[in-house]
Amino acid sequence: MTNVVLVGTLDTKGVEYGWLREELLRAGVEVVMVDTGIMDEPRVPADVPREAVARAAGTELNELRTAADRGAAVTAMARGAEATLLRLHAEGRLHGVLAIGGSGGTSIATRAMRALPLGVPKVMVSSMASGDVAPYVGSADITMMYSVVDIAGINSISAPVLANAVQAVAGMAKAFERASSELRQPARLGEGGRPLIAASMAGVTTIGVDAARERLTELGYEVLVFHVSGTGGRTLETLAGQGIFAGVLDLTLSELADDLCGGILSAGPDRLSAAGRAGIPQVVSLGALDMVKFGPLESLPERVRYRRVRVHNPSITVIRTTGAECAELGRRVAAKLRAATGPTAVCVPLRGLSTLGAPGGPYHDPDADGALFSALREGLRGSAARLYDYDTHINDPDFGRAAADRLHAMIGAEAAAEAAA
Repeated sequence: MTNVVLVGTLDTKGVEYGWLREELLRAGVEVVMVDTGIMDEPRVPADVPREAVARAAGTELNELRTAADRGAAVTAMARGAEATLLRLHAEGRLHGVLAIGGSGGTSIATRAMRALPLGVPKVMVSSMASGDVAPYVGSADITMMYSVVDIAGINSISAPVLANAVQAVAGMAKAFERASSELRQPARLGEGGRPLIAASMAGVTTIGVDAARERLTELGYEVLVFHVSGTGGRTLETLAGQGIFAGVLDLTLSELADDLCGGILSAGPDRLSAAGRAGIPQVVSLGALDMVKFGPLESLPERVRYRRVRVHNPSITVIRTTGAECAELGRRVAAKLRAATGPTAVCVPLRGLSTLGAPGGPYHDPDADGALFSALREGLRGSAARLYDYDTHINDPDFGRAAADRLHAMIGAEAAAEAAA
């Protein structure tokens, strides 16, 4: 039987959740109700009571009530909801999840949704959905629906919105439950049984990455390309952490430069970590570490206006990274790769890291690039990661093909080792 999980605060939104449960039952699915409320008594019964959710977060409901710290309580119940939904999914009792709420309820429910694997239906009806939903969605496949009016009772506006959400999640959950286990559990195989490869790319590394992608396709892989826009890098990390890739070709790391220098396209401090933690074979390069991305030219911070500045487009302005910044980036990349538990190789294009950094380009700076290379080499000394120099530019098609061949060889060696074990 298809199960849809309802997760929400049954004290403040109990009436609405009761209505959702009845509508879902009429839509032909079973319902598992998870209560994340804290203070007042629930208005409808829950299958997973709030006390159990709090314990799943490593605390007790009475402790949260006594502390009277709303922020801490919301954080704890979000953590408990995440653990609860993961348990229900592992038990085969979750084929879709639906939640409603304002800022607090949305924060709780979407944290739990983000923890679920790719492909599990996730629908969030929220009064926050007409604004910036990036903090709620992150890199997950969450469907956000704007509630139009605040979620305060069932009325002539909220009823059709919520009814659409019910039908949407019920239909998705039924299809998900009917699907084969291979489709319901993201695997390391793409269309036609081809292993999946993740590749990172920016406009300034497209030529090299395209050559690598074409070579990997020839070798029998399906290549998923992620644009290093902040969200793209976070998505790559999330999916790598779920183990769906046979290998990662991470040739473009500009999000690390943005993270270091305060640019607008950072993917956060965990970028370049998931593949290593998961033991996935990875080939890494240093694409676009010669630049940091800011917003429109007029918004450029005063502290960087004296730097080498270039307008990439009306929305993006880039500056050249300095030698000191490049050295720190080399240390950071090395530290991340030293921690990798799987096969790791670094391909270093000695003649430039982007189209702007090519010989003759406005960001060509052998001294700054050399500081990056030196810090990286020193940081990797004695580690299991292998470093390979190429007397070429990152956008030389031969470089892309060489990186692809190296990843293919690493995947093959890993598969052979696993078969022999």
